[in-house]
Amino acid sequence: MKFMKLGSRPDTFYTTEAVRSVSSEVSSDLIIQVKGSRYLLHKFPLLSKCLRLQRLCSESPESSQHQIIQLPDFPGGVEAFELCAKFCYGITITLSAYNIVSARCAAEYLQMTEDVEKGNLMYKLEVFFNSCILHGWKDSIVTLQSTKSFQLWSEDLAITSRCIEAIASKVLSHPSKVSLSHSYSRRGRDDISCNGAESQRYKPESRGWWAEDMAELGIDLYWRTMIAIKSGGKMPSNLLGDALKLYASRWLPNISRDGYFNKQAAAAADSDSDTTSEVTSKHRLLLESIVSLLPAEKGAVSSSFLLKLLKAANILNASSSSKMELARRVGLQLEDARVSDLLIPSLSYANDTLYDVDIVMIILEQFMLQGQSPPTSPPRSKLGSERRRSRSAENIDFEFQESRRSSSASHSSKLKVAKLVDGYLQEIARDVNLPLSKFIALAEAIPHFARLDHDDLYRAIDIYLKAHSDLNKSERKRLCRILDCKKLSMEACMHAAQNELLPLRVVVQVLFFEQARAAVAGGKVTELPSNLKALLATQGIDPSRPPPPLSSTTSIPADDQWSVSGLKSPKSRMSTLRMKLAEDDDLDDNDLNPDGIGRHSRLKALCALPTRPKRMFSKLWSINRSASEKN
Repeated sequence: MKFMKLGSRPDTFYTTEAVRSVSSEVSSDLIIQVKGSRYLLHKFPLLSKCLRLQRLCSESPESSQHQIIQLPDFPGGVEAFELCAKFCYGITITLSAYNIVSARCAAEYLQMTEDVEKGNLMYKLEVFFNSCILHGWKDSIVTLQSTKSFQLWSEDLAITSRCIEAIASKVLSHPSKVSLSHSYSRRGRDDISCNGAESQRYKPESRGWWAEDMAELGIDLYWRTMIAIKSGGKMPSNLLGDALKLYASRWLPNISRDGYFNKQAAAAADSDSDTTSEVTSKHRLLLESIVSLLPAEKGAVSSSFLLKLLKAANILNASSSSKMELARRVGLQLEDARVSDLLIPSLSYANDTLYDVDIVMIILEQFMLQGQSPPTSPPRSKLGSERRRSRSAENIDFEFQESRRSSSASHSSKLKVAKLVDGYLQEIARDVNLPLSKFIALAEAIPHFARLDHDDLYRAIDIYLKAHSDLNKSERKRLCRILDCKKLSMEACMHAAQNELLPLRVVVQVLFFEQARAAVAGGKVTELPSNLKALLATQGIDPSRPPPPLSSTTSIPADDQWSVSGLKSPKSRMSTLRMKLAEDDDLDDNDLNPDGIGRHSRLKALCALPTRPKRMFSKLWSINRSASEKN
């Protein structure tokens, strides 16, 4: 760190009975009061360099022995005044980045200009500031930090703006060109004289070397410095994102659902004498400032970091614009998020849900809005009228392949997001206060093609049914309409076949598709009957394909895992089905599936299954026929 020494005389200031004096053969004739402290000094050395003291002495009445001057609003207090007074007496003073701001403001206050005396303190401070302080990285950071105590003075004297410009220029320069010590958090020292002694040089280790030092700045100065860096246009967005992440981890506390934050974070925020609301307001301003600094480029910061900011925004009750901006940014890269990241605590008084499902819905909507812009038309070719009137099949095929390539990334992203949402549904399904409408809306927000299998969705539905045992029959039917039984694996089908919480229609569909696939996969028949093949074709099922494996995107507690013991026996499935039929007396011929196939036509098709499947469903057919005869 740079320093400068002025003066050559030894320090002769001393204190007697709370009065600071200077040893001299000449008796003192001036008393100066600075913020409760009294200085017994001499007019000649002070008035010869301080224009303000000249004017004050000429305006104030003289007493018999001492003239009294009061300086209640002196910037920098007694330390800065004593520094200026020692300079006037020629006593040696040491200037560095730690005290140059207070000394410069004090010299400005006393008007120690060149008009009063050549080589006055203001001139020497400006030379030192421009030639040494602004050329050193550590010196610029420390000086900028010290301007916090003299905000108005520092702004008027352009100390703050010059420090910010110096820091930004060093950040934007190549690391090899930054030769001075760049981090005072490390043990390397760079204490040299400004008179030309060679410094000990430390080179930056990486392109993001500046982020750790800048994280020591307060949010106001940090925000202005980052704006200056971003306006340079040379800094990669990922480095800006890493710097913001480091700053947020340095200043944002780990806040829990009830708003508690640890004592260390509170001390870092200088909240010893502040109330909780004031501390929360500081953190809210900090968060919103970080959000405003986020780089516009996609992927500059991780989805995990954005969602952590969103959690903090919820707890700190940040502005809706900041929340929406974070939700929009998360939606642009939702495929990189994790289920745990999406579990944002809900602190709204409008509902008692554990997690904020509404903000996740907004994030999902933002994600689905991607790639919906209309495709651009190909440029017109300067060909003949016949070629313009009809394009060849080769051109059509080429455009089709290009379209598929351009949408492949978004398609794969939607597959990942579908897994993510199904895992999220399994977590929030345990919340007894989660409304059915929100659960269904979130599940239906995923396109049908994005779910290659419905095992995870079935898990979520099963968990929701267990946690909401008070659902009536129509609500359970409404919930299960989002489930596609033909996309369930064999293990999921075996669990669903005896799930007493499912509506009868879902159990019938599950048994139908399970037996249809088992008939072919088991080798009992080489080909299905024509009526069953037609029914399967309407459902888009290829019975020759093996069922998809059971997905496992999230860990499921032991009480939510599927038990398949005893399901290999057809008798256990039939007992469950008989019980469901006894419960569901209102199932009639008008209860059609989405494809328009009624219950009788489906069961007739099932009767075409040979041997064992046919015997199993013959009992169901007899029950159905007896019920029809009674009607």
